[in-house]
Amino acid sequence: MVTTILKNLYQSYVGQPAEDITELPSSGSNRRYFRLTGPQTLIGVSGTAPDENKAFIYMSAHFREKGLPVPQVFIQSDDCRFYLQEDLGDTLLFDAIEKGRKSCVFDEEEKRLLHKTIRLLPTIQFVGADGFDFSQCYPQAEFNQRSILWDLNYFKYCFLKATGMEFQEDRLEDDFQKMADVLLRNSSATFMYRDFQSRNVMIKNGEPWLIDFQGGRKGPVYYDVASFLWQAKAKYPEELRQELLHEYMDALRQYIPVDERYFMSQLRHFVLFRTLQVLGAYGFRGYFEKKPHFIQSVPFAIENLRQLLKEDYPEYPYLSHVLRELTELKQFSDDLKKRTLEVRIVSFAYKKGIPNDPTGNGGGFVFDCRAINNPGKYERYNHFTGLDEPVIRFLEEDGEITHFLEHVFTIVDASVKRYMDRGFTNLMICFGCTGGQHRSVYSAQHLAEHLNQKFGVKIHLTHREQNIEQIFESNL
Repeated sequence: MVTTILKNLYQSYVGQPAEDITELPSSGSNRRYFRLTGPQTLIGVSGTAPDENKAFIYMSAHFREKGLPVPQVFIQSDDCRFYLQEDLGDTLLFDAIEKGRKSCVFDEEEKRLLHKTIRLLPTIQFVGADGFDFSQCYPQAEFNQRSILWDLNYFKYCFLKATGMEFQEDRLEDDFQKMADVLLRNSSATFMYRDFQSRNVMIKNGEPWLIDFQGGRKGPVYYDVASFLWQAKAKYPEELRQELLHEYMDALRQYIPVDERYFMSQLRHFVLFRTLQVLGAYGFRGYFEKKPHFIQSVPFAIENLRQLLKEDYPEYPYLSHVLRELTELKQFSDDLKKRTLEVRIVSFAYKKGIPNDPTGNGGGFVFDCRAINNPGKYERYNHFTGLDEPVIRFLEEDGEITHFLEHVFTIVDASVKRYMDRGFTNLMICFGCTGGQHRSVYSAQHLAEHLNQKFGVKIHLTHREQNIEQIFESNL
């Protein structure tokens, strides 16, 4: 039935029958996509909501008239349930940055695509809004209190309640209302894409093209920035996220003055709101519709939520309390533990051999401290270790070990950051010296304290020849 109608549309538009029709993978919506090949290659769309289809068709025509990179719609059925549009190829931005997403190290080409995409956002928000008829939007013409509360209750019913958590619904609703007030502090006549993220951007000839904007409406610019930069599975490192954020604000200045401090203070509320909205969608699509892509995305969104809650949201205290409890639920904390880095640091004597790695990963760094001036040459230090004040004073006044550890910190910090970004769970670092008593002990102790303080990771510290073990708990 669906393929027959699309083939008939193809015949009407092209004047010849399609040679082949193939259904394409879909993700979140109930819309189905097909590639029709023949004299022309077109994309056929089957959507169950005619009003939503009409919104897309109107927006596509308007945006193309404004010179924006969106697919052209060529023909639609009389009931607007089916239409044919331009074929932009098969490369989503999400797939084009796959290596970066998996390694958390984005190469220059991946960064170029991300920079181009984020700089395109203010254009669609402002140029796209020029002359736009917002009454054509579906299901709402603008981002308003009703749409905010819909999304917050979507989160409450489809995700929060599905976890089995107990909470006071009236207090939660009070904070939902406060959040709506905060989000609506600024009125805006700009176009809000609403689902601006790397799965809704196609790459054609090295340039970003925009798709799936049919849920757009009038609304503030912050929402789309939050959607793109905090997309759960994009896994942008914080440094890259900040780089892209400043790129966006630079492009935004072509249209309005930007107070960076205020922009950032308001943006964080939209990031929290968007995270809750996304969890609601993941709950419905994943827990109820059993779509695996959404279930797999939940841990990433929960981790986003954990990071956001490190800074207080005093405007909604009860909501913040509930969300912190949510992130600590066993089903989410167990998953976090599976992906949390633990660092094993060992001091040892070379004459007794390099320590084995009990995790089976083959070990990590081994730093040789024997070139550093040795307190063990002096009898007065024989009864002390690198943990004792006389040895610490000797080593630090001499200065060689301080210079040595500066380089060690630089090397190890880079690996710890990468391991955390990639979800690795084990790293071993060993320091060896002649007797495993002074230099190696000092170095291992100082690295353990440094990593725990800087990154909050759990440290298992062992001074092997001294029979001393210490654990620094994670504060992540």
